[in-house]
Amino acid sequence: MNPATVLSVFRRVGTLLSAFLLALQAGCLHPPAGDPARVGPFFTPPNHSGDASLGGIRRVVVLPAWVGEGTMPEAAAELDGVFLTALQQEKRFEVVALSRVECRRRFRAESFSSAAALPNDLFAYLQREYAADAVLFIDVTAYQPYKPITLGLRGKLAAIDGTRLVWTFDNLFSSENPAAANGARRGLLERDRSVPADLTGIALQSPSRFAAYAAAAMFGTLPPVVAPVAAITK
Repeated sequence: MNPATVLSVFRRVGTLLSAFLLALQAGCLHPPAGDPARVGPFFTPPNHSGDASLGGIRRVVVLPAWVGEGTMPEAAAELDGVFLTALQQEKRFEVVALSRVECRRRFRAESFSSAAALPNDLFAYLQREYAADAVLFIDVTAYQPYKPITLGLRGKLAAIDGTRLVWTFDNLFSSENPAAANGARRGLLERDRSVPADLTGIALQSPSRFAAYAAAAMFGTLPPVVAPVAAITK
């Protein structure tokens, strides 16, 4: 057997051995059935309300998240992406994002708080330019990107004609809360199955990963596309 063939064989054996050890390690690290990331308890956001269904809402413009003073622009832009991804994964309506650049160009402000005065022509502009049925506001009411990570989120989905709020949400997420920590770890396992179970703790150390969990929990409370049968018969 020539040296090249011997080297090739050793390489193949080494690759197979490495794959076997990784698989064995992953199996040993997999969380047991009773792991809190699997069985909870999980945090259920209590403070939200909404219509029985989305009704005729098909396209929603998402405004840049309002983060207030003291938050770095880079962090605000990262949160915009996290919220947009979580919202798109819900698949409840078509999502159109108004960028911070466009918002600044048109309204001379990067974002708007849902609790503050809005430009008079904001809704009319969004309806005209994007054929929107509704507008989604996201306010970051608290943000602590270091342990324990804390994220306060307030959301409002407003009909484009400004006559009503279709959905409201206002809750605080903290990695110090065991139920929220369980949810964040479970969310990481569900979103990225390549992450070994013993590393799910990074969801409690990474602001963007914890924000992804909080955003998913928030948007999970949006009204369904079609009202449940129980709601229709009442």
